[in-house]
Parts: sequence; C-alpha cells; structure tokens
Amino acid sequence: MDTLFLAYNRLIEGTDCSCQRYLHNRIDWQERLIGIKGARGVGKTTMLLQHIKLTFEDRSKAFYVSLDHIWFSGHTLSDLVEYLYSHGVTHIFLDEVHRYMTWTREIKNIYDNYPSLHIVFTGSSLLEIDSAEADLSRRLRMYFLQGLSFREYLAITQVATLPVLTLEDVLAQHIQTAASISAKLKVLPYFEKYLQQGYYPFFLETTSQESYYDRLQKVITTVIDNDIPAVEDIGYETLQKTKRLLSILAESVPFTPSVTTLCETLSTTRNQLIKLLTLLERAALIRQLHSEGKNLKAIGKPEKILFDNSNIMQALVQPADTGTVRESFVAAMISHSHSINFPKQGDLLVDSRYLFEIGGKNKGFAQIRNIPDSFVVADEIEIGFGNKIPLWMFGMLY
Repeated sequence: MDTLFLAYNRLIEGTDCSCQRYLHNRIDWQERLIGIKGARGVGKTTMLLQHIKLTFEDRSKAFYVSLDHIWFSGHTLSDLVEYLYSHGVTHIFLDEVHRYMTWTREIKNIYDNYPSLHIVFTGSSLLEIDSAEADLSRRLRMYFLQGLSFREYLAITQVATLPVLTLEDVLAQHIQTAASISAKLKVLPYFEKYLQQGYYPFFLETTSQESYYDRLQKVITTVIDNDIPAVEDIGYETLQKTKRLLSILAESVPFTPSVTTLCETLSTTRNQLIKLLTLLERAALIRQLHSEGKNLKAIGKPEKILFDNSNIMQALVQPADTGTVRESFVAAMISHSHSINFPKQGDLLVDSRYLFEIGGKNKGFAQIRNIPDSFVVADEIEIGFGNKIPLWMFGMLY
C-alpha cells in the first residue's frame, strides 16, 4: 500500500498545471461516476493529476492509482477502496481500468456501496460500456478526450492563446478571423510542425522528430499487443494480422479498400477483416468513412480509410502521402463535434450538409462546382477568400 501512496504523491508533485486540455472545463466533476475514454497518449492521466492538484487543497481527500500497477496482482480494487474510504478519501481517480479484468463489476459495486464516494476513471478508446454489463452505463457520465488540436498545440507550446471557433464560425467568418490571427502570428511554420508531431502531448518530452515517431510507434504496438486483448477475446495470430493490416493501410492510403484483395493478402475472412478494421478504428488508429445512408447490411465495408490523425500516418511511413495527411487532419478536427461521411463528389461530407474538397494552395472548385454549401480547404495559405478556407483554421475547433 505504501508504494501506491508514494507513487501518487510523486506524480502530483511532478504535474505541470500551466495548460489544461479543452475537456477539463467541460466535465461536470460533481458527478459521482465519471468515465474518460481516449486513445493512448492523448493526456488522460495528466488531466486527472492536474484536476487533483488544482482542486484539492487537502490532498488526502483524493487518491490516484493506475490499475495496471503490480500491486493489483495480489490485491483487489475493492480492498483498496475500503482502505481509502475508511481513511477519509472522498474522491478516487482510477487510471487504465481496461487493464483490470473485473473493473466494471467492482466499480458498480463500489458506486452502490459507498454512496458518498466520487469515482473518476480513464480507459482505452476501445472500451464499450454495455448496459447489460453490471448495469454500469446508467450510473455513468462518459466523456471522450481527443489528441491536441492545433489551437491547443499553440497554447501548450506558449506560442499563442486563441479562442475556440465553431464550424459555422470557420465557414462564415474565416477571412476576417484568419487575417486577425495572421497579423500577430506566422501560422504556417507552426502548422507544418503540428501535422508532423503535435497531436500527442508527449511531444513535449521528446527531443526530435525521430524520437517522437519512435515513441508513437511504441504506443501503437502497445495498443495492439496489450489494449486490444484487454477488451477483446483475440488471439496472437489475429493480433499479427492486425499489425499487417495497419502496415498495408499506411503504405496505401488514401485507401479505397478491396475486401477480396485484403482478405487474400491477410489469409482471412470478410467478417474477420471487418472486425479488424473496426478494432483499429475503436483504438483510434484509423478512421473509416462510409457513404451517407448506407444500409445496415453493407455498412461493414468502408468506402475510404484514413488514419485517425496526421501524426500516426507519418510515424508509420515516410514520406507520407500529403493528401491523406491533410484529409486525416480535417477529419480528426471535425469529428470532435460533427459527423463525417464519404461523399459522391469531394472528399468529406459533414453533418449531411457541408461538402469539403481538400488540397494544396492551388486546389480549385472544379470537382465541386455548383454544389450548395461546398468549400475548398487549402493547405499552404494563411488567408482564404470566398469559399476557399485555409486548412489550418480547422485546428481551432476545440
């Protein structure tokens, strides 16, 4: 037990609270049971530690622990909670719950048996909280944490503090907004670096682009080797096929999948392939785009596959396809609050209304001409005009 307390206090002391993620102020911390999902490496642990450090003058009222700690190989979460509650702890923060086999049942029992206790937990983006599983979902307020937006990247690197924009702000007021920002800041060099190594906050702990990509590759390996088996009954051979599939996608994107070809390459069935793609998407490694209104029978096969964010793709393959890097960035930023589909024309259909064609500074309207609510999203420009919007502005959405 002492090792857990030493680790807790050491982590709190070493936590920098100078910059908080967008989600911190959106969470209703008064709720008794809060879950925070997100991809590995996006900053869930840091957010918990910051909240404790900023909120609790009496640190003994709160306690943080990661459920993958070796202490739990010989003890249960219930044992720990009983000890903490009897010693005056009122708020418990549990990290990496997906690494603890019976976490749903025990958290449900803790919630019921300690009515004055507040519980916050984090887990992999792979988690699916089923109401049939210990009846946890009806008690739970769940949040999802994405990686850094470009706006957050500028803030965390102390370059600039900029306001959050809505999608409607970007579409209707991009010229004046971009002009105001560009008058104070040379945006494009920072944006180029962000696309390469800015989505995961751990870039602050790396010394070069090479070390950042090395760490991100290790994160991807950990997700496949450890996180996926922790939430899915999946064998070693299937995990190896998952890695092979990810490698194929990295070398092929923008990828319009041929199910037959992929099945032959991986020596697998259609159903198994669809399952692997779904797991990679739930793990926040890829993003599948489906046509709007696609019937349920056919929804398994995506029309197009992107990576979840621009950094993952560039960590897996160099040089990365520039067009896919741009599309992956826009999809990552917009998906925070909006739905995305694969359109008949253009690159992305947002909220079944807005059509985006994404490209470089010379990208024109030929492919989406005369289509209502259509926009060109162009890289390598600071300020747009008409319905031509700078790519970097979509990084201001959260």
